[in-house]
Amino acid sequence: MRRRRSAKIVATLGPASSTKELIRALFDAGVDVFRLNFSHGTHIDHQARFQAIRQVERETGHPIGILADLQGPKLRLGTFAEGAIELAAGAHFRLDLDHRPGDQTRAPLPHPEIFEALEPGTELLLDDGKVRLQAERCGAEYAETLCRIGGTLSDRKGVNVPNAVLPMSAITEKDRADLAFALDHEADWIALSFVQRPDDVAEGRKLVAGRAGVMVKLEKPAAIQRLDEIVELADAIMVARGDLGVEMPPEDVPSVQKQVVHACRLAGKPVIVATQMLESMINAPTPTRAEASDVATAVYDGADAVMLSAETAAGRYPVEAAAMMNRIVCRVHDDPLYRSMLAGTRIELEHGAPDAISAAACQVASMVGAAGIVSYTTSGATALRAARERPPMPILVLTSKLGTARRLAVLWGAHCVHTSDVKNFTDMVQKAVRIAHREEIADRGQRIVVTAGVPFGTPGATNVLRVAWVDR
Repeated sequence: MRRRRSAKIVATLGPASSTKELIRALFDAGVDVFRLNFSHGTHIDHQARFQAIRQVERETGHPIGILADLQGPKLRLGTFAEGAIELAAGAHFRLDLDHRPGDQTRAPLPHPEIFEALEPGTELLLDDGKVRLQAERCGAEYAETLCRIGGTLSDRKGVNVPNAVLPMSAITEKDRADLAFALDHEADWIALSFVQRPDDVAEGRKLVAGRAGVMVKLEKPAAIQRLDEIVELADAIMVARGDLGVEMPPEDVPSVQKQVVHACRLAGKPVIVATQMLESMINAPTPTRAEASDVATAVYDGADAVMLSAETAAGRYPVEAAAMMNRIVCRVHDDPLYRSMLAGTRIELEHGAPDAISAAACQVASMVGAAGIVSYTTSGATALRAARERPPMPILVLTSKLGTARRLAVLWGAHCVHTSDVKNFTDMVQKAVRIAHREEIADRGQRIVVTAGVPFGTPGATNVLRVAWVDR
């Protein structure tokens, strides 16, 4: 089941893709990690998806990652007396905490945190930016605004405040319930939405308590302004371009995407590029050429994974979308330019034995023409260091912890195998050779480079490098 590519594919499950048969078809088409979106569906729905994914995992014998994506706070208008209004550019419009239905002159906005953060000149985006207001006068319970871009407003449309940091937690009571459910069902990753500041990540880490990896979704401009701090605290990052594109000019999103991918590469943290990648395949059996180029660009940039959202969750062609993304990623992987672009990114290494061994393993593997690098790991740190180097050969990750194997399914270049721990140095080499051949990493007569930590099973202690022949 080894993928013939290094970048991974994440697919969102939903009404169009929740049966065990469809999940298996998506896996066979190339999906490495399945995303469960807790903005939609009940716990019963998601429980069935957990069970189906794990059943596919048992059938294939291949670790599969599960990403539980928390909804985060949703800022919305209240209702309108007539259901909808037409707001013209230049009109004055009031937002307030009064719960009475809105009309042509005002609307309820039941979020005191927004009023607390507003000041004259602050922009408010309604309905994904289709209507734009600018605050003129504000108080603790109201804002008098001027409509800059008009349009139709109706019940419970979303509100974005891109240029303000709102005094609210990124984790709601609903998120806490969803988080407990996801952790009880052994989700491998927890994605945090609405992150504005490093403190939001710290709060999430405290609640997850090491039971899963913490993935931060970058959706807010405020988070981009503190990118390095957030990347340092997170276990992985998702570039949520759809939400970013609402809160910042569309022309800024491509450069932000490259900035985030580069920052994650330097930090050795997995990064996913997400949303609207093959959007037209929600309703069409093939993507536009621009969408194919968009997926390829993310891979050329060095992203660990690319993600499908509505394409697989609610689209008419979920399996075809996954297969198309797989073909695009494979095509990039086979392009000689891809290797040169990855090699052009200079990675500053930490001064220590683990980083030195990982860098040396990649260099030695290239010099001796090794077919693969084998990383023994408990926590995943050894594999993360190897992937950070973006070697030209696959990384065979051997771990005695199934949770680690599942979590590293999102990692660039990693082919994960859950296996029993090794007893001694000889056992380590023999097992690496045997599994490398079985998993089609190396043929007889080829060499592999093995890295591990001694004493065995010690997290983070990469201090051994060995070149071995595959002779069985």
